Amino acid sequence: MADEAKAKGNAAFAAGRFEEAVQHFSDAIVLAPDNHVLYSNRSAAYASLGRYAEALGDAERTVALKPDWAKGYSRLGAAHLGLGDAPKAVEAYEKGLALEPSNEALKSGLAQARQAASAPRRPVGSGADAVGKMFQGPELWTKVAADPTTRGYLDQPDFVQMLREVQRNPSSLNSYLSDQRMVQVLTLMLGIKLQNQSNGAPEPAAAQSNPPPPKQQPEAQARELEPEPGPEPEPMEVTEEEKERKERKASAQKEKEAGNAAYKRKDFDTAIQHYTKAMELDDEDISYITNRAAVYLEMGKYDECIKDCDKAVERGRELHADFKMISRALTRKGTALAKLAKSSQDYDAAIETFQKALTEHRNPDTLKKLNDAERAKKELEQQEYYDPRIADEEREKGNEFFKQQKYPEAVKHYTEALRRNPKDPRVYSNRAACYTKLGALPEGLKDAEKCIELDSTFSKGYTRKGAIQFFMKEYDKALETYQAGLKHDPKNQELLDGVRRCVEQINKASRGELSEEELKERQNKAMQDPEIQNILTDPIMRQVLTDLQENPRAAQAHLKNPGVMQKIQKLVSAGIVQMK
Repeated sequence: MADEAKAKGNAAFAAGRFEEAVQHFSDAIVLAPDNHVLYSNRSAAYASLGRYAEALGDAERTVALKPDWAKGYSRLGAAHLGLGDAPKAVEAYEKGLALEPSNEALKSGLAQARQAASAPRRPVGSGADAVGKMFQGPELWTKVAADPTTRGYLDQPDFVQMLREVQRNPSSLNSYLSDQRMVQVLTLMLGIKLQNQSNGAPEPAAAQSNPPPPKQQPEAQARELEPEPGPEPEPMEVTEEEKERKERKASAQKEKEAGNAAYKRKDFDTAIQHYTKAMELDDEDISYITNRAAVYLEMGKYDECIKDCDKAVERGRELHADFKMISRALTRKGTALAKLAKSSQDYDAAIETFQKALTEHRNPDTLKKLNDAERAKKELEQQEYYDPRIADEEREKGNEFFKQQKYPEAVKHYTEALRRNPKDPRVYSNRAACYTKLGALPEGLKDAEKCIELDSTFSKGYTRKGAIQFFMKEYDKALETYQAGLKHDPKNQELLDGVRRCVEQINKASRGELSEEELKERQNKAMQDPEIQNILTDPIMRQVLTDLQENPRAAQAHLKNPGVMQKIQKLVSAGIVQMK
């Protein structure tokens, strides 16, 4: 159960649904409270939401449960950095690197933390923190877009990311002031015009209060700029073993390049030979294994591909390889499993592998492969479940319960009938009738529309849809639905009666026969309709409505236009306009 919740959390995280991911990881933690990976994953989800206090709590729990796991310190450092505690972030990243010196994520985090820690602190309420809060106002993006000197920055993704980071964490402003673009935006927000000395502009008052330093003579300046010569560094002694190791790595790289060239030529056997030789020369680089796995995948040797991917993941864990490399191996394995699933009809292993890959590194290609595998699994399940005979039996059972006015039971059987045969419009029509009886009008409307989509000549679909729209007091829409049905079945009495009822209700509004409460309710509902909103914001229609009030002669000319008349009729039926 915990693994299932974790897998759902991973999938939600990979899709960017971080709130949902937090919920799934929390469910998994209830079932497995000592699993450090679950706390790590939830910490990442909290951090993605900007909830760094919760992220810190989970990161601390991760490290307490698994102190020798480098990824836990990566989560800890990110949480501290998000909370503005750069020194503690540095400490966390350094502890992680002590465990995995080659971990790129930890290195990058440490560099960012050190940069934040080296920025000068300022008193509360002043300096970068206080100024940074100016970036949190809604006018930031408007000002940047309006100013010709900063407008172009919004086309630069790295700068947009910087602005969002400062909005989320004002104390991070210091770390970006080395970027001239950020300085330009800051002066814009402060209302300051920076001027260049060469243009004869005066120094700011604060700068003028300090006298300029005496100008140095060229010789003195040169002496100051030239450092004293230091001792020459001693040449580093290289052992024979280290020399041999470097030579092997260089040879392995050459084999890899040769393998890449053979792969591009589709000479797969030669590519495999080169990658295998590279693996023999250097077992500290898993890219040789994943490259050979790619060749096996291209050749259709899926079992060999899977074995190589498993080997790459295992060896990568031992070497503390970059998460991206582990993710690449898992993605390749998932691709091979998905290929095998076309014959084995089992996509679960591929789906699980793709989800694991996404927890290592969120890659759009991996996410697409996961979605494709899940879609293929769903389609397969539908094909296996398809049985028109059983569908008809379930429909008949639903009909019996409907006659007995046992609508929930009828819905249950109609739903099963649709699972067995999702292309039968009669079942959608019947279930729409049940939903109408139960007052579940949105669900009924959806079924009625699906019924019409499957068979546009099926009159029942139109009567179901029109009745639901009538109950929802959308009389103009119901009228359109009944009229559309009459095009296919002009003598259908249900459709004709529906048209008559709609016209009666619409005429009530035009004759002013609605009570004040009914009129207000109808107007409120209408104002939420995008079509009504478009009519009211159309400049031409606004002029027509003005003429109806102030210039009846001009209004009569407008009403001769069928398009305008149709729109006026919609406003009348909605209670927005009354014609006398």
